[in-house]
Amino acid sequence: MAVVFISPKQRQRMFFVGITVVFLLFLVVVSFGVFLVKPQIAPSVLVFNKPKVDINMSVFDSDQFKNLQLLPEMETQYSYKAITSNNVVKTGFVTATSLDQARTILQGMGLNVTELKEVDIGRADPFIPYYTVVNQTPSTAKK
Repeated sequence: MAVVFISPKQRQRMFFVGITVVFLLFLVVVSFGVFLVKPQIAPSVLVFNKPKVDINMSVFDSDQFKNLQLLPEMETQYSYKAITSNNVVKTGFVTATSLDQARTILQGMGLNVTELKEVDIGRADPFIPYYTVVNQTPSTAKK
């Protein structure tokens, strides 16, 4: 049987110390390689490659292009107050492309327009819910 003068704990400690020293030496070599190397100056040569683009203008002469229809104008909503022939005040909304067209539509319905204005699109605060539950207190519920 062989006599070993180094205990297993000391052998294990020497093994970890050796691995740690090798790792630290590796880190030192890599850090010197990274931090002490100066960047190489790249040559500054301007290169412009002209794109090869051909615009086919013969499309404008085709029948398909000539037969295109214009998009309809965007219609907006107008609120109105008007008086009927029976002197009854009527309020509501009408959709038209312009203020003059809205007035013409209302006059065609037999209304005498007193107030006509464009309705604002959207809401002031878009994060409030559309429907809110209003809690009635007992004092207001009996009224």
